[in-house]
Amino acid sequence: MKILIIGSGGREHAISMALSKNSNNNMIYAMPGNPGMLEYCECVNIDQLQFDEIISFIKKNSIDLVIIGPEVPICEGLTDIIEDVGVKVFAPNKLASVLESSKKFTKEISFENNIPTGYAKWFIDFVSAENHLKSLEPPYVIKADGLAAGKGVSICENYDDAIDALKDIFNGRFGKNQSVVIEEFLDGEEVSYFAVTDGTNMCPLIGAQDHKRLLNGDLGPNTGGMGAYCPPPLLNKNLENKIISQILEPTLNGLKNRGINYKGILFAGLMVKDNEPKLIEYNIRFGDPETQALLMLLKSDFTELVMSVVNGDLKSHKIEWYDQKALTVVLANEGYPNQYNQHEEITGIDEAEKNQKIKVFHAGTKIRDGKLIATGGRVLNVTSIDHTIENARDNAYEAIKKIRYKGKIYREDIAWRALG
Repeated sequence: MKILIIGSGGREHAISMALSKNSNNNMIYAMPGNPGMLEYCECVNIDQLQFDEIISFIKKNSIDLVIIGPEVPICEGLTDIIEDVGVKVFAPNKLASVLESSKKFTKEISFENNIPTGYAKWFIDFVSAENHLKSLEPPYVIKADGLAAGKGVSICENYDDAIDALKDIFNGRFGKNQSVVIEEFLDGEEVSYFAVTDGTNMCPLIGAQDHKRLLNGDLGPNTGGMGAYCPPPLLNKNLENKIISQILEPTLNGLKNRGINYKGILFAGLMVKDNEPKLIEYNIRFGDPETQALLMLLKSDFTELVMSVVNGDLKSHKIEWYDQKALTVVLANEGYPNQYNQHEEITGIDEAEKNQKIKVFHAGTKIRDGKLIATGGRVLNVTSIDHTIENARDNAYEAIKKIRYKGKIYREDIAWRALG
């Protein structure tokens, strides 16, 4: 079988690793991919938004299955275009992608189907949003309604910061014509929870905890994610049952009532307090960096899981996990999530991976003049698997010491909620 992965980050690197374990995959391509993925697949230098060239490649190379990693091409309709030429796709279609591309839509689905979530209102102009803000007490939660690469959320402790966040959104920092969602601040612990669905059946995967803030202690600006671990200790069976019955199943039913058939990954961002979950938002793809930890724990064949989704026979599929813990730490470039250097050479990855419990996924790297260069805001994901979260964490941080590039930054407290 010939498989094409769309994307170039650590998530896609982890997906290529998982796919490579199936002996029936006679060829895996990545578009555009990254240097780390060359271990598992052939990288093709076509951008994820060059749809005509993507379709031409699919036809020319008789691709059987496409897995789309990032949200932008999904929301731009790439799934629909590929399916129109008769090729199976592991990703929701454009109609279903609104679950991520509009936070307003997610709130509407939640309110219509009695899904536990925070109170929210949405606005298309600054004056109306400002007037509503005056009626609230801090902390204020300000969100760009559309896609913002995980950076469009501001939790503001005072009114002036909230006004600045509104101005950023309405002035186009996260794209033109963005509206604003202002919602209730939810207290508790955040959890990422993943499931797959074939449009009729749903199969829960596993949960993780991400670390969105840049700095230790959950301080600093929001990022795309600075590290994750799974499964988190607070995710007990009772809580999982509530997530499935109170949030995931009503969401899929609500989408069906609107004529939307959702197939692919369903990623719920949740807030948990006193063992009660509330929905924060949805993503329509695997999380990054959660996937890098999650797929290290998958014992079952990933290709078979994906095929059961696209073929509509998920009901008969069984998933097995290793009875271990996984943790990933994001190495970023100094200056991220704003301006950063894109020219520094990376060394030491081979040395770090001498520990067989370590896998280093590439998130923002390129080869220039035969050297591996840190080109992204998030550069590498140092991932470890072990019998305890503490051991996995220690492995990862020991490996990080061996990886070198100028401007390397990372959080030193990944899994602090689990370990104290």
